[in-house]
Amino acid sequence: MINLYNTQIESLSIHKVGNKNKAESLFISKAAHHLNDETTGLLKEYFFKPFREKEESYYRLSHEADLSFNPLYEAATKIFNEPRHIHELSGGIAKHLYDQSNHPHIKSGELYVTYLSGIQLDNVKTDAIGIFKSELKQDFIQFEEQTDHLEILVQQGMNIHKLDKGCLIFNTESEEGYKVLSVDSNRYDTKYWLEQFLGVAVLTDNNFYTKNYLKFCQNFAKDVVLPAEDKQQEVLFMNRAVNHFAKNNAFEETNFMNEVIDNPALIPEFKHYKVEKGPKYSIEDVSSFDIANKAVSQARKTIKNVIQLDTNIQIKMDFINPESAEKFVEKGWDEEKGMYYYLVYFNKEQKGS
Repeated sequence: MINLYNTQIESLSIHKVGNKNKAESLFISKAAHHLNDETTGLLKEYFFKPFREKEESYYRLSHEADLSFNPLYEAATKIFNEPRHIHELSGGIAKHLYDQSNHPHIKSGELYVTYLSGIQLDNVKTDAIGIFKSELKQDFIQFEEQTDHLEILVQQGMNIHKLDKGCLIFNTESEEGYKVLSVDSNRYDTKYWLEQFLGVAVLTDNNFYTKNYLKFCQNFAKDVVLPAEDKQQEVLFMNRAVNHFAKNNAFEETNFMNEVIDNPALIPEFKHYKVEKGPKYSIEDVSSFDIANKAVSQARKTIKNVIQLDTNIQIKMDFINPESAEKFVEKGWDEEKGMYYYLVYFNKEQKGS
């Protein structure tokens, strides 16, 4: 878990990276940018906001032959060893990005290389290298006072509320390729940023396994539980699954199946589904791991506990305790109407907006 509240920008280097394919130029600043309180405050919001809002999915710097061949890994290691040389090394980072900017869709933009201190990562203070890129420009209007009127000036600039691309390389787990977070608002060239420039691989940590196992469960509920039973049981299964993760610190697959899968006949189906679909989520050989609480909270937000009926009625089963759905909601068949029905028990209606 990352906390950027007390993070300080210790240095800032700004370069201009064009599209090499279009013969646009690379501009390397001779000196680091001089920071003041006003620009620092704006840049903190510009750089850090996407990382506060984005789901934390970590990567590692990697290379198919050897980690030392990854240009970002080489540069990061030198910077962490000698932070005072970051500006000189940032030019090499800009050159590396320029060399990868050889597709006609890639946009030119400013590259910002920063040294950051005071980051809290998993409750431990650490430093990081921040690499950010601004690409898309927006029109804005300024006014110039003339003798007897105001002149309208249309100019272009970046939107400080939307970072186009960015990554944080944390000074931790260096021998494995560091821990890396990345954001990319422009999805049309994701491979260029993640694969060609950063050269990262997904970090298969507890956060990764927690998130992917719950995604796997969602698809099992949709592909197996729903056809075998009904929508109510699909929703109940996912409620039990998420609550199992929420109340335990560690995951153990046998305990999970016994507690969450209500119908014993579906346990063999679950095992078979994991053999078939597990590789898609990189959990085929995973049966135990420590649970990442933040990943559980994020997954809970994405799960739709709604039964949509063909009579234009929705039943939202928003239960902290999944047993409530089984206790207070009953499904049946009305012979006279020739229709299914849900019977809902309650003491009083809740007042709300």
